[in-house]
Amino acid sequence: MGRQGLQTDNWKRAAAVAAVAEVADGMLVGLGTGTTAAFAIAELARRLGEGLRCHGVATSLRTADSARAAGIPLLSLEEVAEVDLCIDGVDEIDGKFRAIKGAGGAMLREKILASAARRMIAIADASKAVARLGARPVPVEVLPVARAYVERQLGLRDCTPILRRNDAGALVTTDQGNLVFDCHFAVLDDPAGIATRLSSIPGMLGHGLFPSEIDALYLGTADGVVRRERNIAEY
Repeated sequence: MGRQGLQTDNWKRAAAVAAVAEVADGMLVGLGTGTTAAFAIAELARRLGEGLRCHGVATSLRTADSARAAGIPLLSLEEVAEVDLCIDGVDEIDGKFRAIKGAGGAMLREKILASAARRMIAIADASKAVARLGARPVPVEVLPVARAYVERQLGLRDCTPILRRNDAGALVTTDQGNLVFDCHFAVLDDPAGIATRLSSIPGMLGHGLFPSEIDALYLGTADGVVRRERNIAEY
């Protein structure tokens, strides 16, 4: 890892540590997926070792494995209707806390937990804060039997859908066994409207646009961690 990579990891870690400081005794905490969320899992495990009492619920099988290995007691997502706090990374986030998530393929479970959370915290390094969403694609989870239909419908919604494959060329599937399209929009100037249009497609189970779920952001920067709260008056 180069110097820039180490610096970015330090920013991610600092943001995660600051966010996990919000976890209090007795809370049920949603645990995100990805490299930044992994730092939050490590910090939560450290605090549990110091006497904190809480449970977690994971947004992916990979996160569940990591949390168990770290000694974090878990509830299954099937058991959970509400969580006190959810902490997760983002691929992009703008000044109105609208975000793109799902690079790790867990956007459907992430959306469920973000929606179930009384408070949703995004953690990120400074590179993820953008003036305008859209440099990264919006991932969507699709039933395999609806693949051709959804692909056509996505194309009619002014985006270019690309079926996600791994480095070996094999189709990537989610923890639910579904396919992923990465949707490239020429313009993504109405995230809430696009989210609604995506959700209207039969066979499309979830998408990585989070236009209103995030309540707070901990952003790791060269000058330290910046905490921002969503301005409810803007919505």
